[in-house]
Amino acid sequence: MVRDDDPYIPVPSIFRCPISLDVMESPVSLCTGVTYDRSSIQRWLDDGNNTCPATMQLLHTKDLLPNRTLQRLIRIWSDSLHLPPRNSISSSPPSSPLQQPPPKDHLRHLIHHMDADPLDSLSKIVRFARESDDNRKFLAESAGFILVLVEYLGGSGNAEDKNIDVLEQVVMIIDLVKDEIQDREELSRWMLKKTGRDCLASLLLIAQHGHVNSRIASAGVLESISVNAEAKILIAEKDGFLHQLLKSTAREKDPTVIEASLSCLIALSTPKSVKIILVYSGAVKQLSKFLWDPNSTMATVEKALKVLETVSSVKEGRGKICGDGKCVSGIVQRLLKVSSAATEQAVTILWSVCYLFKERAAQEAVGRANGLTKILLLMQSNCSPAVRQMCADLLKIFRVNSKSVISCYDTKTTHIMPF
Repeated sequence: MVRDDDPYIPVPSIFRCPISLDVMESPVSLCTGVTYDRSSIQRWLDDGNNTCPATMQLLHTKDLLPNRTLQRLIRIWSDSLHLPPRNSISSSPPSSPLQQPPPKDHLRHLIHHMDADPLDSLSKIVRFARESDDNRKFLAESAGFILVLVEYLGGSGNAEDKNIDVLEQVVMIIDLVKDEIQDREELSRWMLKKTGRDCLASLLLIAQHGHVNSRIASAGVLESISVNAEAKILIAEKDGFLHQLLKSTAREKDPTVIEASLSCLIALSTPKSVKIILVYSGAVKQLSKFLWDPNSTMATVEKALKVLETVSSVKEGRGKICGDGKCVSGIVQRLLKVSSAATEQAVTILWSVCYLFKERAAQEAVGRANGLTKILLLMQSNCSPAVRQMCADLLKIFRVNSKSVISCYDTKTTHIMPF
């Protein structure tokens, strides 16, 4: 008979030995990189086998390397759940408790039983996480819990074959607790580098077909795991991931989702190679639409300009910006009356393409868009010293050919030139 307090534990797959399928007590790795329980793999080798059981690769050495990191994770996970000895773990769920346990004890109960009804358990955990910072911290510090979520998100099988409702709940939990996770780099490694997982495919599926809240959470999770250049490049090079992200953003109507997606692109776009991928994925054209859209929020305009500022630092980005007259004129239109951040970003882009790299096409586009007038007005405003200096540099460019610049747009305004 199963006792009411017997745990029914969803064990993370990486904790199980590929041979015995039990939780490993002494994990060791072969030269192929696959980890087994020492007793199981030793029996395999003692039987005269010279291949890796999981991959069937020939072993050039039969040395067993202790996997201390995994052993420590298993111990922490086991201690946090107060597990009895391995052979006493029940294969059946416990009976329903007669009394409702306190919230955190109830959460442990839900975590233990996620495999029985993952959607119901995860939905309750989402509600628990939303209640308070203390709840989110409790979940983040529950050893093994985040790893279980990652296993759900990136487990075996095609993303399209998975239950998107379950994936949405998983992503929302990770997004809610991400600020409480102390080691973001470890989370990034779990999600991006572990063989056999494809978390990015699941995140992209949610970005394309999920509900509004889960799409926002998906972008937030992506931003949180973009911890270094290597992680950003891995994400950007994932099977046209940025192209699909931009494409889904183009179809989006909810400004909150657009802003979250743009924040994600800002986080990803610092490496040069990612900037180039963004350019060839059509970022400049799409971002220009946000500048011209009268319904774009202030935050959307600021973030769109920030991404354009980022891609303007590479030759490919400048070429696309200068080759798209609507992009340059859109930047000019957003010089004033948005925010100080938008103004500084817009001026920085124009300064980069017109002054620093002296792109003739951009200079002409600025003139056609009445850019000189706006730059003069901006210099008379309460702008920052950095913006004022960039405006002065831009005026030097237009001073060289001021007559042609002024004549390239139709206006009845009398301009008093400062030179």
